This record gives sequence, structure tokens and C-alpha cells, in this order.
Amino acid sequence: MEKKNLKINKLGKMSVVKQSIITAVCIALCVVLPIAFHSIPQSGMIYCPMHIPVLICGLICAPQYAIICAIAGPLVSSVITGMPPAAALPSMLVELTCYALFASLLMKFVHTKKSAADLYISLIGALLIGRVIAGIVKALIFARGQITIAAWATSYFVTCLPGIIMQIILIPVVYAALVKANLIPSRYVYSED
Repeated sequence: MEKKNLKINKLGKMSVVKQSIITAVCIALCVVLPIAFHSIPQSGMIYCPMHIPVLICGLICAPQYAIICAIAGPLVSSVITGMPPAAALPSMLVELTCYALFASLLMKFVHTKKSAADLYISLIGALLIGRVIAGIVKALIFARGQITIAAWATSYFVTCLPGIIMQIILIPVVYAALVKANLIPSRYVYSED
């Protein structure tokens, strides 16, 4: 019986073209998803629909593509639909850029030999780090002296809890579906030694 070893799929790196296409699709989703959700009152703050494509792009693509998605997505959406409003745009750009960057970096460096574990560690890590950095930046720059720890916790964790739960459930399902459809490479491959 031959022994199979699990190895990182270094051959499965995506081309510039493929990453560019995924980034463009995620930017488009940054416009479309909020439109779909905004028929529900306060859904932007509760469900955070724009976070979904930004996190997906971060988990799939290299950091530079994820950052482009995090910046272009809200800007294009704001110009086309007025969502997010101009007043909320700067802090949202910081938050989404943190999510995209840390999701991409964590996926690059976290290797537990289990794709699902890598994905959840990267996703949850990005969500936590992004919320902490966004809160700090908001407290120091965008709402200087007006935000408390309680206000930060409420706006970044309590109000958007349904969105966080949705992201933790939906994003891995989308990722797994893309791998299964061979649209993105499998993270690990078995090799026979």
C-alpha cells in the first residue's frame, strides 16, 4: 500500500488574469449585494453585505488584488448607488482594506494541513483584526473623542452580529464551491511517495 502525503499545492497558484477576473467580479458584487440587502431597513449596518465579496477576494487572491477590491468596491458602489454615503466612506475603506489584507496574508501563511481550518482561521482572524484596527482608526481619526469602547463593541460586534454569522457560514461555502468547480485551486494535494 502506497503512502499518500499531504502537500501545499504550489502548482495551483492562480494567474494574474484569473486573479484580476475574480477581483473584478468581487468589485461588481460590492455594488450588487448592498442593493439587494438595502430593501431591509438598516441592513447595511446589520448584514454588512459589502464585506462578503471583499473577504472572498482576500481569501482567494494575493494581497494587492484584495486591497484593490476593498478600495474600488466601496468607491464604485458609492458613485453608482450612493451606498455607502460619502461620510461613512473613509472609515469603511479602512475597515474593508484591513479585512482584505489580513484575510489574504493569513491564507498565505496559515497552513494547518486542513483547508477548512486554514479558511476559518484566516476568515475569523481577518474579521477580528479588521474590526480592532478600524475601531482604533475611527477613535483616533474619524470620530476623535466621540467613540467609547462600548460604542465600538456595539457597532463592530453587536449590531452586525447577524452579518458576522452570515459571513462565517456563507464565505466558506462559496470558497468550497469554487474549489469543487475547479475555478480556484485546491489548497492541498496528495502526493504518492
